Parts: sequence; structure tokens; C-alpha cells
Amino acid sequence: MNGKIKYEFSAKTWQYSSPSGWHFVSLPIEISTEIRENLKWQEEGWGRLKATAKIGNSKWETAIWFDSKHKTYLLPLKAKIRKKENIEIGNDIKIIVWI
Repeated sequence: MNGKIKYEFSAKTWQYSSPSGWHFVSLPIEISTEIRENLKWQEEGWGRLKATAKIGNSKWETAIWFDSKHKTYLLPLKAKIRKKENIEIGNDIKIIVWI
């Protein structure tokens, strides 16, 4: 994918603690540390990095955000993707992210 770095991992889905809160997966700390060390200079506001994500047969353009409290990047999961891939809170899912 035209020079992008590929990361593969599994993570559990979780929901932000507000009514109708966003759904996320947290990237593993080791991967987040590597991304931050190498690509922090590309971050936009609020630690945002453009990314492409793939879960199952769904692939989409998105972004990851750095969560300074937990020292990891967060990948938001759109309702459309969750529905298409039958993802529920607490599911352990395989994810590929290109940064």
C-alpha cells in the first residue's frame, strides 16, 4: 500500500462511557509506542493520524487518535462497519491498520 506501514493485531472492542458513545479498539501499547516514535511528526490536532483499517472484509479510510491518558492510539469503529462485520462490545477482533 504505497509505502504505508502495516500493523496487524487483535484487540477487544469497547464503548466510550457516554450515552450512545463511540466504539473503539485500543491499539496494543507496543504498536502505539512504535507508531508514536516514528510518526508523531505526522500527527494533526489531538494526536490524529490518518490511517486505513481492515476488519474481516471491510476496509475503510479512517484515523487513529493518541490517548495520552492510556498511552495508546484509539481506532474508532463506525456503526456501518460494526454491523457489517457483526462486531459487539467485548469482541476480540483481528485488525489490520496501515499508517
